[in-house]
Amino acid sequence: MEIILIVILAVLAVYFYTRAKKLKNEIKNKDLKINDLTRIINQFQSEILKYQTENSSLKTNLQSAKKDLSYIQITNRELKDKIAELSKYQNIIDVKIECEYLLKKAQKDYEKLRERGNLELSEAEKNAKESRRSIKELTEKKQREIELLYENAVRESKRIIDHAENKAETIGGDAYRSLREADEIASRIQAMKNVIKGYGNEYLVPSYTLLDELAEDFGHKDAGENLKKLRQNNKMMIVNRQAGICEYMDNERHKTAVDFVIDAYNGKVDSILSTVRKDNYGILKQKIEDAFQLVNFNGKAFRNARISEIYHQARLEELKWAVVAQELRAAELEEQRQIREQIREEEKARKEFEKAIKDAEKEEQTLKRLIEKAEAQVSRANEEQKALFQQKLEELQGKLEQAEEKNQRAISMAQQTKTGNVYVISNIGSFGEHVYKIGMTRRLEPLDRVRELGDASVPFEFDVHAMIYSDDAPALERQLHKKFLKNQLNKINPRKEFFRLDLSDLKNHIETIGINCKWTLLAEAKQYRETLKLEEEMKTDKTLEAEWEQYQKIADPVSYEEVIEEI
Repeated sequence: MEIILIVILAVLAVYFYTRAKKLKNEIKNKDLKINDLTRIINQFQSEILKYQTENSSLKTNLQSAKKDLSYIQITNRELKDKIAELSKYQNIIDVKIECEYLLKKAQKDYEKLRERGNLELSEAEKNAKESRRSIKELTEKKQREIELLYENAVRESKRIIDHAENKAETIGGDAYRSLREADEIASRIQAMKNVIKGYGNEYLVPSYTLLDELAEDFGHKDAGENLKKLRQNNKMMIVNRQAGICEYMDNERHKTAVDFVIDAYNGKVDSILSTVRKDNYGILKQKIEDAFQLVNFNGKAFRNARISEIYHQARLEELKWAVVAQELRAAELEEQRQIREQIREEEKARKEFEKAIKDAEKEEQTLKRLIEKAEAQVSRANEEQKALFQQKLEELQGKLEQAEEKNQRAISMAQQTKTGNVYVISNIGSFGEHVYKIGMTRRLEPLDRVRELGDASVPFEFDVHAMIYSDDAPALERQLHKKFLKNQLNKINPRKEFFRLDLSDLKNHIETIGINCKWTLLAEAKQYRETLKLEEEMKTDKTLEAEWEQYQKIADPVSYEEVIEEI
């Protein structure tokens, strides 16, 4: 009897060993198939996402085209109505068109001459071997030439306008004068109504209409430069007596009257410009138009003293670039916010993958212990119990297969050894303009790495231009370092990750290799810019300097250990 039992147990042991080996091979084959299917599914998902993106882009373009077509149709109808209304003044309109053309031509000629003067000045500065005094004299001479060119251009523009006005009066006679006076009276009445009743929503203009002609990477720094140049030119017009007009023959009275209306007009305009936001261009433009009408109306008491149209248009252009700078600044801040939001979402998903892997591993270990226990029970069971334990063992092995499959899928999705973020950061206060660090981190919170880099080793914090999530972050980082090898800042130590290049070149390359991510093209460098401003203010304000020193003493008090050392 014992021999028979031993034989039966040996047969069962061989059977279970063969069965277990067969199950392991089947599990291995299924894992390979699952990996292949997962890879194929990921490829299909990438293709689907690509087609969805293209479809969304096409829909957006189609909607934009429909809006443009509708706007063109409405504009066409309005133009037809205006043509019918003004057909009897065709000669006058032709004169105005010619006037505008000549004025624009004069302005373009001035810009070309100014650029040529600047170029000659730059070449002279590079090649000059004279003393500093000679260079200064040359600079002043070129600056006077540029100012003279601009003054001549403005004077020529005014002459063209006056000539066109006289020609229009000759052609139109009383009809033209009546039409012009009627337009002026209507504008003044509307200006008075606006001042009394307020502006409401009637003059709201979408700010994006000001950005239509700007390039994608046109930062608010460039808009600020244009604004600065405009303000300098406007000051030059005042100095050259081209901002105002008056009919006084006496020079002193003429000067006093013109200065009066210019001060009144500029006071209103400067007050209006101080309220510039990214979304109030239309209202502020109308306020400046109304100020122009009201100041000119009040100036009639001083022999028709008034603001020149050229100066008025220059100040409107000043408003335009101020709004553009505000809008671009807001857009860049929004880009930065979206980058950080995207990073948080990606890290949340990665944490979920890690949790799924840990849960699956824990479930596997539990099932393996239960299977070992069931196998031990089978070996000790009698014939009736064996069938029950065998069924339980098969159920546990099925659950183990599912747990291993779940774990393998989670590992495949997470790709823990290579996933990470490639970051592009800068620090203008520490390294200057156009110097960027291209690095990578596998941390769950990649911004922690950026903050760590800016904590103690550099005086200012880093600005994040892009945070690129990648399934193979080390490979992407190596590819970027290889691409911009010649731009490496430290030519001796190849491990340094700083590069001197245009950010647009890096952005274009990233897009060329098929990676889409959010970019912030302009570095905020907030603490650095505030430091420069504070240093300039403290040069002339000793009270501010004393307050700053007191603040620093409070913010960074001497430690107890330092006091002991001094004693």
